[in-house]
Amino acid sequence: MSDIRLTIFQTGTLRCKYHDVYLNQGIGQDFEIPVPWYLITHPRGNVVIDGGIPSGCVQDPKAYWGVAADYFWPQVGANEHCLAQIDAAGVDPASVTTVLLSHLHLDHTGAIGRFPNATHVVQRTEFEYALAPDWFCAAGFIRADFDRPELKWRLLEGAWGDFYDLYGDGSIICIRTPGHTLGHQSFLITTPRNRVLLAVDAADTMDHWEERALPGAVASVVDAVRSVRKLHAVRERADALVVAGHDSKQFASLKTAPDFY
Repeated sequence: MSDIRLTIFQTGTLRCKYHDVYLNQGIGQDFEIPVPWYLITHPRGNVVIDGGIPSGCVQDPKAYWGVAADYFWPQVGANEHCLAQIDAAGVDPASVTTVLLSHLHLDHTGAIGRFPNATHVVQRTEFEYALAPDWFCAAGFIRADFDRPELKWRLLEGAWGDFYDLYGDGSIICIRTPGHTLGHQSFLITTPRNRVLLAVDAADTMDHWEERALPGAVASVVDAVRSVRKLHAVRERADALVVAGHDSKQFASLKTAPDFY
């Protein structure tokens, strides 16, 4: 455990509408949210979570995201995508053996296919739904990001996917938390210094976490609420710091690269 670190990075921001984050609030009001991603250094192989906004959005988001760019506009610089930041941090991309994906929405797929030795881990429900989403969810998935036969996948399902211990040492646990998408997962990270519960988009903001508001982008409100309750139980047992998925106020208070947890 002594060599395990969690580092928080940011791939710019995402311009959207307030009601995309807070259900039925601020209809039409402009909003901007941070897009974080995470690196876990581990003696058995480094791990990237999500990777944020893909590098393809740096030059021409409209060409990369298509119709989705009419609703969500990424603000990401040439040195802000995950591979550039990994390189700047002095981490060899070949040392990344696992890419954990909370879900497959377009602002969380930046690490897919970027690391030559990585197995990509996602809930089977998420992967299969992203290949054939319902019409109201379709714009959030860019199929070219993940529908790639050359990639190595590990699809979690059943009891295996509910609380999946990546290395069997308790340092990285995937927790199934559907609601935002049908196969969303969150992560409990334990380092020698901290326990951190990465809610990701199971709780976009601390308002969602504290049950003061419902999320705007959601496949199932009922599942979203129950997943937050599930994560509350995890946090209480682990005495962990909760990190929301896209909360500007909270993000400003967190330790980010080059600092770490």
